Amino acid sequence: MSLVSIRNLTKSYQRGPETVEVLHGIDLEIPEGDFVALMGPSGSGKTTLLNLIGGLDSPSGGEIEINGQRIDTMSAGQLSNWRSDHVGFVFQFYNLMPTLNAQKNVELPLLLTRLSAAQRRRNAEIALKLVGLEERGRHRPNELSGGQQQRVAIARAIVSDPTLLICDEPTGDLDRQSAEEILALLQSLNRDHGKTIVMVTHDPKAADHARRTIHLDKGTLVESELAAAH
Repeated sequence: MSLVSIRNLTKSYQRGPETVEVLHGIDLEIPEGDFVALMGPSGSGKTTLLNLIGGLDSPSGGEIEINGQRIDTMSAGQLSNWRSDHVGFVFQFYNLMPTLNAQKNVELPLLLTRLSAAQRRRNAEIALKLVGLEERGRHRPNELSGGQQQRVAIARAIVSDPTLLICDEPTGDLDRQSAEEILALLQSLNRDHGKTIVMVTHDPKAADHARRTIHLDKGTLVESELAAAH
């Protein structure tokens, strides 16, 4: 069953008097449990597509259905609620709160829920354990390496058990060894915990960790291929 169904998706922006069309009639199905890498040259529309799938932006036309819900027809408020319930985000820069320790950073999305403080702490501990940082919960971001900070960001993204994990260049700011560790962690979340992952990357080595790679060029899908790693 498809978790993400996209039909005839278009996105355009006004730049002064002209309309710039970024995505042209995209059709895409992403099954539950898939790990998809989105690749393409700069300006190909891959981050725009990722933002639309994650509900950070609304399309100009077409349909986006995720887990049976049409998100393209939602208001800004509905989209905000839907995102907090269903999507975990991992970005190139970790966006951690420097004054909070790792555990408190991971707990942040849970402040919007009705969970007790004890349950929030417990869930954060479980998420940190999943990313291999259970011993670092009391450390602040400046006491952690870049790779460890990205692990904290991933723990924060999964702490509310999202339907979908959206990753935008998650290894773009890391050295090769740290990048490999983060990609192996994403693979494990996909393989062992059934997380559906959509990842934008410019790095073919990163894309090899996905189950399949989708290429965008000038706002259209040009091909889809199974990754060699699987």
